[in-house]
Amino acid sequence: MTTHNDTTQYTSAEMMTITAARALTNNMTCFVGIGLPSEAANVARLTHAPDVTLIYESGTLQTKPEVLPLSIGDGELCESALTTVSVPEMFRYWLQGGHIDVGFLGTAQIDRFANLNTTVIAANHPEGGKNGAHSYANPRVRLPGGGGAPEISTNAKEVFITVKHSKRTFVKDVDFITTIGFGRDGKGRDNLPNIGRGPSVVITDLCILKPDPATKELIVTSLHPGTTKEDVIEATGWEIKFANSLETTPVPSEKELHVLRELKARTEKAHSAQEAI
Repeated sequence: MTTHNDTTQYTSAEMMTITAARALTNNMTCFVGIGLPSEAANVARLTHAPDVTLIYESGTLQTKPEVLPLSIGDGELCESALTTVSVPEMFRYWLQGGHIDVGFLGTAQIDRFANLNTTVIAANHPEGGKNGAHSYANPRVRLPGGGGAPEISTNAKEVFITVKHSKRTFVKDVDFITTIGFGRDGKGRDNLPNIGRGPSVVITDLCILKPDPATKELIVTSLHPGTTKEDVIEATGWEIKFANSLETTPVPSEKELHVLRELKARTEKAHSAQEAI
């Protein structure tokens, strides 16, 4: 889908990345996931938040990659980092020590209480939504797993999530909780000491969602330009609710689009050159 902003055209994917980038502010310390979170975090660094500190799971601190990394082991992260520490130090001191402001994550499935699943899709529930007895032992799809996301979710001061919006991804109840949001009933973080506040925003290619302060169920707080309530309802696997004062997400600026497109072009060129070797 292409949306128009007077003379500027942009895709729904670009809208999502730029909106996610805006969630980061200057001087934040952000633990970045590979994929969409990495794309958004680096757009933020290259635009409005030049002093954001980006940290990747491999131990790279204050990294400033020229191209988007293929994985946490991509040499680009180490070469452009202020320093690189061991993975045990990364988790035990930086993350568990309370030094991370934001964990920025993606996912394969997310449910109404912002629990994330990157482990298995149940064999007997192709759209998710129930916990089949054999969902882990005999899944329809086995996913890569959580990596550091479970620890990031419970130790970062808050969590941002960015993911494309569809019924396959937005299910009422995830098949497997890899990374806790607010638990199966929205109370999974209640009365637990030394645990972060959890997911504070979910940004998709259709809208922005935030947890309801009372129930912790995700509600839509802002629609992207050109998106209707019906679009979101159709793409969500539960009876989604909308904020009383529903906002419209600001459109991308020409600068933001230019930076994003240049970053992706550099990345594609660099990775194509590597494949050719």
